[in-house]
Amino acid sequence: MKLHIRSGRLVDPTLGTDAMADLFIADGLIAAVGAPPPGFVADRVIEAAGQVVCPGLVDLSVRLREPGFEFRATLDSELAAAVSGGITRIVCPPDTDPPLDEPGLVEMLTRRASSLALARVHPLGALTHGLGGDRLTGMVELSEAGCVGFSQGDAPLPDQQVLMRAMAYASTFDLPVWLRPQEESLARGGVAHDGEVATRLGLPGIPAVAETVALAGILLLARATGVRVHICRLSTAEGVDMVRRARSDGMRITCDVSALHVHLSEMDIGYFDARCRLTPPLRSGRDRAALARGLQDGTIDAMCSDHTPVDDDGKQVPFAEAANGATGVETLLSLALRAGDDGSLAQALAPVTTGPSRALGLPAPTLAPGATADLCIFDPELWWKPSLAALVSSGKSTPFADYELRGRTVHTIIDGRPVFDAGTRA
Repeated sequence: MKLHIRSGRLVDPTLGTDAMADLFIADGLIAAVGAPPPGFVADRVIEAAGQVVCPGLVDLSVRLREPGFEFRATLDSELAAAVSGGITRIVCPPDTDPPLDEPGLVEMLTRRASSLALARVHPLGALTHGLGGDRLTGMVELSEAGCVGFSQGDAPLPDQQVLMRAMAYASTFDLPVWLRPQEESLARGGVAHDGEVATRLGLPGIPAVAETVALAGILLLARATGVRVHICRLSTAEGVDMVRRARSDGMRITCDVSALHVHLSEMDIGYFDARCRLTPPLRSGRDRAALARGLQDGTIDAMCSDHTPVDDDGKQVPFAEAANGATGVETLLSLALRAGDDGSLAQALAPVTTGPSRALGLPAPTLAPGATADLCIFDPELWWKPSLAALVSSGKSTPFADYELRGRTVHTIIDGRPVFDAGTRA
């Protein structure tokens, strides 16, 4: 298919460019910018006046809930939600049921995702069998089946010897290990940040040190083994400082933060709002400010949605009993724009395009001729509310349900093929 995207504002975070120009696509690639290639005849013209054209968003944490949790969401519903949010690539954690600890399970997931022809799916393989924390999986075989890294998801890994062996094994084959730092013995039983709000509401707390103690161990073991490590969902100011120092020491480390934690704090729990029951918990205002600074100075590579669809029954219970998680793929773009209000549009989009691609070891996404035509076209001035009716995801719980957000996807293009058009939005 040949596409002509007319009169759009082309924003390329990789090249740092921002200019009004036409874009021409042929054979799944960007064929030209500005003037059409000789003999180019478009099969479709997309009018993009007043809209931004940028590389497709890349989301480093999207739980698809399949296999095993189809009562909460399905591959169909969540990939459709992803492309409606302008996301063209996602990474899915291994904590499905059964976990992604066998090549056959990974191949089944990627084959089914490919058949839907929506967002590209990059699975993380389980670090240990069944995420049980004792026996290592066959990482090489899982990598050959399509896994981009290895993780425990949110399952604890209490044995440091197992972690060191996993890192040493992964390092031998230059396979990345993705870890969310939390010392289980310090977090056990907690449901909210150990701070002012948890104290006032009588909720058991998870202290910030539960993250930093675990992170210190991860960094020491990573230094000893030389493994590539990705830190998932940083939530504390001290954690950001630790990653910053590790990077300055030359360690091979990348990290991400949830968009929820960049914009919300423990105060947003209010009076037991179960929509704010998250993993990790929403932290203090000081932590939130440090996360925002980490994004701005490049310490944190990526902002992810941490998309975790939860059914109504999982949230309509007391806070301490509520399921963790929130839907996020459809709000990621708006939250990235909001986080980057103080800088250029290219800088605002970098943590959801170039940064996550770098963490995945993929070529930097760009609008330059010859690049793969994975694109998001959005209206930067369109205000909307992520209400029950507005969300495509089967998970309707989001802390932003009552917010007015700015910026919404109009078209999503993957491999030169339109996969979402706002005209089809209910």
